[in-house]
Amino acid sequence: MKTSGTYKRLKTIISIIGLLLIVLMIGIQCTGGKVNTITETPTRGDIRILADASFQPIVDAEIATFTSLYNYAHITPTYVPETDLISAFLNDSVKVVVTAWEPTEQQKELLLNTQIVVRTTNVAFDAIAIVINKENKDSLFTYVNVNDMFTGKLTDWNGINPTSKLGKMLFVFDNEKSANIRYFKDEFKLGAQLPPNFYSVKSNEEVIDYVNKNKSAIGIVSVNWICDKEDSVSRSFTDKIKIAAISQKYLNAGSYYLPVQGSIYDKSYPFTRKVNLVSRESFEGLGSGFVSWFSSEQGQRIVLKSGLVPATMPIRLIQIKK
Repeated sequence: MKTSGTYKRLKTIISIIGLLLIVLMIGIQCTGGKVNTITETPTRGDIRILADASFQPIVDAEIATFTSLYNYAHITPTYVPETDLISAFLNDSVKVVVTAWEPTEQQKELLLNTQIVVRTTNVAFDAIAIVINKENKDSLFTYVNVNDMFTGKLTDWNGINPTSKLGKMLFVFDNEKSANIRYFKDEFKLGAQLPPNFYSVKSNEEVIDYVNKNKSAIGIVSVNWICDKEDSVSRSFTDKIKIAAISQKYLNAGSYYLPVQGSIYDKSYPFTRKVNLVSRESFEGLGSGFVSWFSSEQGQRIVLKSGLVPATMPIRLIQIKK
């Protein structure tokens, strides 16, 4: 009887093994002869993301730290103007983008109809700086001054300072498709056509270089490029230009504010905006892992160090009396 029981148990085990082998063979056939394994996790994989060119310094810093901590994570950023970034995201050419743009309710609904859920995570606050030539002494603008510049009402430096001999103002910005110029179009309710003294170049670096070489020039750049005092590239840019201080909205006198962390945080500097990570990833992959890490304490400390304002960690403001 004992031998018979052992035989039955052995027969049962052999039957189970045979069944498992059949299931495995079916799985291999369904995957074209390859065993289907999970190759991407929140800390492992190989993905491409798109980022607004305005945010290249902070994105480079975050990716460098993240991938140094997770050796099997490979993230390749491509830096493009905002208009191209939005088009690629909506057309499913990329799963994660870094941008000041936030999808509209209509865009979210259209994607939801295709079973795509869009998630927007605010990770930092940035500002757009108005920069001028080092030799230009007129570095205080009211909000109304800037409004008049963009609407074409103010085109000569003597409108700021009657004694100025700099002549016509020349405005330069990074790209006609950029988030920087779109911000001011929205802020001042402008049409597609800018005044004739506005010119686009190809990058934030070229804006700074142009302002450095032209005394009458005014540049528009993301503060992200000029606010990290520990970064050699950022320091080299600030050595070439002067940053203008701007009054609060609609005030023609009083205090003027530089786009530094304190005035970005409390919005006393008027031209601030969000830095968002927008994802359409349908599973917990590397893109989701990067978004989560960027908004974590480690990622937010890099934001703070870079000169921007963290969005997901407490901020302590210190007032220094002179």
